[in-house]
Amino acid sequence: MSKRAYFGTDGIRGEANRHPMTAEVALRVGMAAGKLFMSQDDRRHLVVIGKDTRLSGYMIEPALVAGFTSVGMDVRLFGPLPTPGVAMMTRSLRADLGVMISASHNAFSDNGIKLFGPDGYKLSDEQELAIEARMDEGLQQNLADPSSLGRVQRIDDSQARYIEIAKATFPRRLNLSGMRIVIDCANGAAYKVAPEALYELGAEVIRVGVNPNGFNINQECGSTHPAAMQKAVKEYRADLGIALDGDADRLVVCDEKGQVVDGDQIMALIAGEWAKRDVLRGGGVVATVMSNLGLERFLTTRNLKLERTQVGDRYVMARMREAGFNLGGEQSGHLILSDFSTTGDGLLAALQVLAVLKESDKPMSALARQFEPVPQKLENVRFSGGKPLENEAVKQVVADAEQRLTGSGRLVIRPSGTEPLIRIMAEGDDEKLVNQLVKEIAGAVKKAAA
Repeated sequence: MSKRAYFGTDGIRGEANRHPMTAEVALRVGMAAGKLFMSQDDRRHLVVIGKDTRLSGYMIEPALVAGFTSVGMDVRLFGPLPTPGVAMMTRSLRADLGVMISASHNAFSDNGIKLFGPDGYKLSDEQELAIEARMDEGLQQNLADPSSLGRVQRIDDSQARYIEIAKATFPRRLNLSGMRIVIDCANGAAYKVAPEALYELGAEVIRVGVNPNGFNINQECGSTHPAAMQKAVKEYRADLGIALDGDADRLVVCDEKGQVVDGDQIMALIAGEWAKRDVLRGGGVVATVMSNLGLERFLTTRNLKLERTQVGDRYVMARMREAGFNLGGEQSGHLILSDFSTTGDGLLAALQVLAVLKESDKPMSALARQFEPVPQKLENVRFSGGKPLENEAVKQVVADAEQRLTGSGRLVIRPSGTEPLIRIMAEGDDEKLVNQLVKEIAGAVKKAAA
């Protein structure tokens, strides 16, 4: 695959107003993607755009709009809406393209652009490369005639539509009456829709992180800072806590005692329930190389399989589509329920957990540990340039570590797709060994990166 100049593992992302997250790049994305997704027929072509609550959204959105309208595409603006909502509405409105402006769980100072095709799925690597190629062409070509410029309209009921779609995924025979739920929206894209959906399904809702001001997205709240959710759960004696990230495509859950339940345990919980009801397709679950070995063992005991992909929910989704799975996700809480959504959706995943909770009549703490996790150690090493993983000394340390883990664990070492980090993960039955190996590899990487 060619080297990508703009797109990472999840769209284009970076510090706002610094390359590549500038108004100029956004303009070029609009023009290039617009040209690529406009067919030759003379109908009006449509792109829909949603965003989270970052200050820089006010800069990126109009630049994209200018790009799309200049090549003759009509634009519909949703305002703040979760990433999965934008994916759903792309299909629902029969748009040619969907765009989400968000840097997900990153700080407010970053932003990003994610693109969805007319089917609501994230674009393939090939499509992203085709957009990149056009972005660097002369942009004075293929501009629309003055009479063919695109029109722009704001869609006021997009949030209400998403709430209705979300509620429809909850089993009809159930409601949430009698349940007290903490929802932390990370001051992000779901700050209106998530609490509203839970309330309309009958829950008593305690809202956290629902006052965005452009700067406070993911700040000491949301799925990357679960302490805010945990504190509220204990304070209000809630049955469950749900924390979403900035664009609401992932979640972290905590039980009534404030103990965090990670994405692997949630996948195990939903897989077990769906298998029991005979609605789990594909014979198992798709997850990434980062998912715990304990999840794999849990599924094996139920005659289910775990298929692994590289990191990134788009790769999970691609494998799910290829092989007919309807449940997949990442340990970090990106859960994809493909019967309902084309991408990770924190609210829909939370609703499935709540359905199991309601059916079981047990507290969340009794359901939270579906399997015993294998000790896992993760360390991130920041580097400023070069390719430390290609260093011979690093390669040797990694090869030694792999040998020492043979048969009793796994090693995953990879560069982050969104930040200048090397992520080092080891897991195995011997916790001491796992910690030791990560320490050795991190030391070698730091030395090589110095």
